[in-house]
Amino acid sequence: MLDATKAKVQSLDSLQRLVAAWRVHDHKIVFTNGCFDLLHLGHISYLAEAKALGDKLILGLNSDDSVKRLKGNTRPINDVNSRAMMLASFSFVDAVVIFEEDTPILLIEGVLPDILVKGGDYDLNQIVGHDVVIEQGGIVKTLPFLEGYSSSNIVSRIQGEAD
Repeated sequence: MLDATKAKVQSLDSLQRLVAAWRVHDHKIVFTNGCFDLLHLGHISYLAEAKALGDKLILGLNSDDSVKRLKGNTRPINDVNSRAMMLASFSFVDAVVIFEEDTPILLIEGVLPDILVKGGDYDLNQIVGHDVVIEQGGIVKTLPFLEGYSSSNIVSRIQGEAD
């Protein structure tokens, strides 16, 4: 079982071969990305909804250095290998690919998903890669957040800074 989970964590090159095989079978490819530092019910709900939009869900995962640049020196809490394996263990996640950059634009250009998904706090023009996906005939969707769940709030509660 662990081998099957590990097999979901892909390099961009191997992911492109996998996507080509999926496309032969007319699978709709959904792509989303994020840090996914402390997994919570909001993440699970979001990822399950994203998967429901298509046949295969690819998750772009920020590397540790990328998370640190985006969230500050105290993050990530969990290292990239732990985060990748936790995400790959979900049945609704078909592939996880780690990226070093601050944005997943190279992944989006390399995969050209049919559907690009982000959380509801983004406007279409703020979603990295929206233009690439729309230009190749795909769609971009935002999904609402499950209220009351956030990694930052969890960190604050652990540190005793929130109720």
